[in-house]
Amino acid sequence: MPTGAEPPVIVPPVIVLVRPQLGQNIGKAARAMLNFGLTEMRLVSPRDGWPNPSAGPAAAGADIVLERAVAFETLAEAVADCAHVYATTVRKRGVSKPVFTPEEAAQAIHAAGATRSAIVFGPERSGLETDDVALARAIITVPVNPEFASLNLAQAVVLCAYEWSKGAALGVVEQPTVEEILPPAPQAELDGLIGHFEALLEPFEYFDPPARAASTRRTLRNMLTKPGWNHLEVRTMRGMLSALERRPRKE
Repeated sequence: MPTGAEPPVIVPPVIVLVRPQLGQNIGKAARAMLNFGLTEMRLVSPRDGWPNPSAGPAAAGADIVLERAVAFETLAEAVADCAHVYATTVRKRGVSKPVFTPEEAAQAIHAAGATRSAIVFGPERSGLETDDVALARAIITVPVNPEFASLNLAQAVVLCAYEWSKGAALGVVEQPTVEEILPPAPQAELDGLIGHFEALLEPFEYFDPPARAASTRRTLRNMLTKPGWNHLEVRTMRGMLSALERRPRKE
C-alpha cells in the first residue's frame, strides 16, 4: 500500500448459528469468535430461546459477543443484509455451489472489503439442512480425517475465525486496482428476485406436482444464487419479470 494511503476498509464477517441446541455451545462459539476479533453473532431459532443463562459461563469472558447477539426467526432474516453468505457443511448435499476451505473463504471475505459477509453454522447434531445451504452462495468445507470427520460447533467457528484473523492481523489485503464492478446484492434483494420468479411461475402450475414443489423451488434458488448478482442486475431482472406480468399492448 502506498505511503500515506488510507488502509482498506474490511468488514469482519457475521457468525450465524442456525438452531443451536445448547447455551453452552453458543457461549463456546462466542469465546472462539472473540479470540480472533469477531464480535457479531446472530442466532436463528435457538432451541432454548435467547438470552440463555448457560451461555455466559461457557463464554469465559466473551460477554461483549453475547450482549450484542441478536436472535432471528429464519436464516433468510439473519443474512438479509449480507452480500456474501457461506454455509459450513461437511457434505455438499447435492447442492452445486462454489466450495472453499476456511482459508480460501477468509481470503474472499477480505477481498470483498466493505461488503458484509456471513458464515453460517448448523445445529450441533445434524448440521445445516439442505434448505439452509440453498440460501448460501458458497460452501465452506474443512479438510479433515475422512475416518473421523466430526467437528463440534466451537471447533468449526475457531477454524473460520482463525483464518479470518490471519489476514486481518498481518494486513496482507490490498485493494485491487479500480474496477467498474459492483458488489453482490444483499441477500434480501436476491430473496425478492427469487420470490418474484416463484410468484410469476405459480399460476402456470410450474411447481406441480405438490410432492416435487419443494425440490423444484430449491433448484430454482440454487440457479439464481450462483451468478452473484449485483443490485443493478437484480433490479434489471425484476424489471424484466414485471414487464412479463403486464399484458402485451394491443396492436
